[in-house]
Amino acid sequence: MTTPRSEPAPPRFPVSVTVDLVILTVRDGHLNVLLIERGKEPFLGGHALPGGYVRPDEALDGAALRELKEETGLDGHTLHLAQLRAYGEPRRDPRGRVITITYLALGPDLPTPVAGTDAARAAWIPVERALSPDFPLAFDHSTILGEAVEKARAKLEYTTVATSFCTEPFTVSDLRRVYEVIWGTALDPSNFRRKVTRTEGFVEPTGERRAAEAGRPAALYRAGPARVLYPPLLRGTSLG
Repeated sequence: MTTPRSEPAPPRFPVSVTVDLVILTVRDGHLNVLLIERGKEPFLGGHALPGGYVRPDEALDGAALRELKEETGLDGHTLHLAQLRAYGEPRRDPRGRVITITYLALGPDLPTPVAGTDAARAAWIPVERALSPDFPLAFDHSTILGEAVEKARAKLEYTTVATSFCTEPFTVSDLRRVYEVIWGTALDPSNFRRKVTRTEGFVEPTGERRAAEAGRPAALYRAGPARVLYPPLLRGTSLG
């Protein structure tokens, strides 16, 4: 005789789930983050990361792609999109108990965003300005942004994600500038070129060259098949 299974008990405390997106690109020589101006309470008129509630019938990645499209007009399928971590402090959202899953999205010189749904405006803001004390962000988004930027900096050491910031084909100098902007430090061109071109699968030559204003035309590359860098390109080493 089998014992009938009982229905699972409903949750004792209602919890909502959201996704928030840290979208980074290099524009005008600076690392920029896409921020929206909130068009509704809470934090009406305040700056925030794009995001929103996960619908009952969708997966987390699907919610991230949808919110990205609805609030900014960007297609997440064309970006490097990766889940970072969850944030769930009890009072992080004044509307109630909300746990958010954050995503890091990276792309090369992304276009001017188009705001939609509950976003009044969307704009690229230099990261150093967005993280300054006189530029408060809604909810706990300053903490999320700061941790995501550091994660992006670390990813450049151990993975090939830097190529996600380059429009193909690109030169080694283009790639070096990505590192310099995101790390905030100048790198020795010769050392950087040697490490990049000798790291298997990092970049692949296209066989073409880009005409230069002065000197020899620069060789053009595309992203290689490697995803992990070995050896890593560590900050503060002989790259500088």
